[in-house]
Amino acid sequence: MCHASACPVHVCADPHADRAPCCEIHIIDFDDENNIINKNVLLHQVGEIWHISASPADKGVLATCYNKTSDSKVLTCAAVWRMPEDSAPGAHDSPDDSASTAHALELLCHLDGSGRGSTACVTWEPTGDGKRVISLVDNHILLWDLQASSRRAVLASSASLEGKGQLKFTSGRWSPHHNCTQVATANDTAVRGWDTRSMSQTYCIENAHGQLVRDLDFNPNKQYCLASCGDDCKVKFWDTRRVAEPVKTLEEHSHWVWNVRYNHSHDQLVLTGSSDSRVILSNMVSISSEPFGHLVDDGELSDQEERRPEEKSQEPPQDSVIATYEEHEDSVYAVEWSSADPWLFASLSYDGRLVINRVPRALKYHILL
Repeated sequence: MCHASACPVHVCADPHADRAPCCEIHIIDFDDENNIINKNVLLHQVGEIWHISASPADKGVLATCYNKTSDSKVLTCAAVWRMPEDSAPGAHDSPDDSASTAHALELLCHLDGSGRGSTACVTWEPTGDGKRVISLVDNHILLWDLQASSRRAVLASSASLEGKGQLKFTSGRWSPHHNCTQVATANDTAVRGWDTRSMSQTYCIENAHGQLVRDLDFNPNKQYCLASCGDDCKVKFWDTRRVAEPVKTLEEHSHWVWNVRYNHSHDQLVLTGSSDSRVILSNMVSISSEPFGHLVDDGELSDQEERRPEEKSQEPPQDSVIATYEEHEDSVYAVEWSSADPWLFASLSYDGRLVINRVPRALKYHILL
């Protein structure tokens, strides 16, 4: 996850989450001005990490989902942690400093889903004071209130997914719209919407994908717009008011698509990462909050700037793949936009390689100008 309130860019990554029992969280600062990467290593001593999510209100707080062995069974638990203050930007050791000291995370509280199953992910309320989180535990949605400076988690409400078979959530996303009362979840090939006030289901897309749905993301600037991706190698865009058919479908990847992310500021920019080892940046302008680009009314133009006839009849911009990034040699499991710089993004692959890239300069100026 890329997480920051100001430059330099702050990135959290667990490069060993999928392949080793010894877990470290690497806090990486990217100094864009000098093109330098610095890091600090934090120890996660309770288990192998499978999911990390950062508090949107406090850059020093994060939640992890991790494996734990209990009664000869492996469960995935969740907890909220605080990073030590010396992991703040500017306090990092050089990446080449092998003697750097690793600091331990401070445990704030457990999100105790015991008796319900394994936790798939934790998602934070997008706005507010960072005191509400949702954990998806097997077929249960658990809404938590974090109290006493996040040192106590109180279960506020819950809901269960009912149906035939062993239903399990795989992913979830909290919408930033509608006063943060809407949550989307994925289980098997289905995508569902939930109202957090009543914890009741609001919509269901039974066969959103032909195979397992891996990830979801809401358009931050346009209501009712949800993106999904899955093992059918597709990325689909939905209007949650009319879910019979997707608004748009991308089929650019050749293997499972693990992540889809809207740009926080310019929502026509969409990132996807896949097991085909590629990261694809797409320009989905036709379904963005500004489908015709930055519009200027004729009344705003001066006499010297009068619009030419060919400009009046100009076609709107078309959706396209902007760039395909192939720096990874293994499956790409995570892609994230920086919250500090809208033109910067990071990707992480199974072999532990973290790659930081920028939106092409020509497209950046085309969007801005």
